[in-house]
Amino acid sequence: MAEHEFPVDRSAILTFAAAIGDTNPIYWDEAYAKATPCGGIVAPPTFAIASAHWNPHYVFRGVRKIPARVEEAAPRSEAAARSGGGGNLARVLHAEQRFEYKKPLHPGMRLIVSTRPGKSWEKQGKRGGTLQFSETVTEYRDERGELVLVATSVGVVTAKAVES
Repeated sequence: MAEHEFPVDRSAILTFAAAIGDTNPIYWDEAYAKATPCGGIVAPPTFAIASAHWNPHYVFRGVRKIPARVEEAAPRSEAAARSGGGGNLARVLHAEQRFEYKKPLHPGMRLIVSTRPGKSWEKQGKRGGTLQFSETVTEYRDERGELVLVATSVGVVTAKAVES
């Protein structure tokens, strides 16, 4: 299970909130945020996805190069490894993302992020053949090792490119 550090930064929170169009002052106004039950500025619920850019093994880190095939994206992605597949990225889909917070993300936190495979299953699709689903579970722990957040991503690999 690979780990990397994710520093939660106030300016990154502000930039992320602006990028998703969320103007809630809890993300940028310290006086307002202190008066809330959170007690200070917090990150938007989906902010943790930005931690991927701190992972030295993240395929899209730095200069973004979109590979044409799964095999070029990384040494066998988890979804491809579980499906025994690979092939055209047109067959790879991001189906679901869940975030389960144990406590809010505040500026100044330094989280340790670890990722592991979750469940996998198959389902028969209508146009893409057999659909192979696989979860990736990412845990975020604070400086004391306490669990702060669990993010679960579900990916799908279709047996063939979807026909129109």
